[in-house]
Amino acid sequence: MTASNNEDHFLVVRFHRALQTLLTNLPDGLVPPRAEEAGYGLVVADGLGGMAAGEVASRSAVGTLINLALATPDWVLTGGGPEVERVMRRMAERYRRVDAALREQAAADPGLAGMGTTMTLACSLGADLVLAYVGGSRAYLLRGGTLHPLTRDHTLVRELVDRGVVRPEQAARHPFRHVLTRALGRAGGEVDAEVQRVALADGDQLLLCTDGLTDLVDPAAIGAVLRGALPRTAPARRWWSWPCRGAARTT
Repeated sequence: MTASNNEDHFLVVRFHRALQTLLTNLPDGLVPPRAEEAGYGLVVADGLGGMAAGEVASRSAVGTLINLALATPDWVLTGGGPEVERVMRRMAERYRRVDAALREQAAADPGLAGMGTTMTLACSLGADLVLAYVGGSRAYLLRGGTLHPLTRDHTLVRELVDRGVVRPEQAARHPFRHVLTRALGRAGGEVDAEVQRVALADGDQLLLCTDGLTDLVDPAAIGAVLRGALPRTAPARRWWSWPCRGAARTT
């Protein structure tokens, strides 16, 4: 794939609310000079469709998702049961609205017919991580030197493996490995995202990536690269982008 026809898009964001005391005659210690709560988000989308349609689908999906978040009046920035569950419900609804927006866009432009996209999102709330995904773009967690897959591909070959028709070791090279059973924007009705909660620990590394990485690099090699990139001393859960065809990671 050339840079001029890259159908993957990714985004890494930091969201926060803050208070800074500018002037007061209150006694010292009664109000803080500055207070802040922050969260972090990563999203990767891999478009599919003819010509430029896949690029449009992935770009529009990420843009629509962010606009929906910006339009939410009460942001949740703390972890805990009820708050995380509320965010999970919101994510599921936002994915449905992104799916509807893409289908509406394709219906209005014949050149975009058949477009769709995967989209995988990770959002931190304190020590909790909310993960939402549709399609085959994966999320991995490196903890204690071991790489753990957090997502399950929505592909035909994954279903065949689950049914015992295809052996797991055959899946990586199977001709149906890229045939998606779920994608945002595709005709055929509403698509539901998988949404889950993961408890984060200090030193965790999170990787979001498209099949541009996983088709070429096996999980063992991915784990080795992440282990080699661990800083000796650094705050846990620092986020940054790793531009490897839509990949993003955090430690």
